[in-house]
Amino acid sequence: MPKNKTHSGSKKRFKVTGSGKIQRLQAGRKSGAAFASAPTTGSRKKHRRNAGLVELAPADVKRAKKLLGR
Repeated sequence: MPKNKTHSGSKKRFKVTGSGKIQRLQAGRKSGAAFASAPTTGSRKKHRRNAGLVELAPADVKRAKKLLGR
């Protein structure tokens, strides 16, 4: 029987923690120079709020684990 392959798009978007939880990037980071050191649009508070990883919603965990081969 062939081995299962990890979905290449999923492995770029999700990270599995040591305890098995799945994390994703916070949405809404791509516009408004979110990656710049000095934001050009929106407040600094908005850019801080969108920084970092958040836990995946419980409804999406089963599908994400299947795509990641877990």
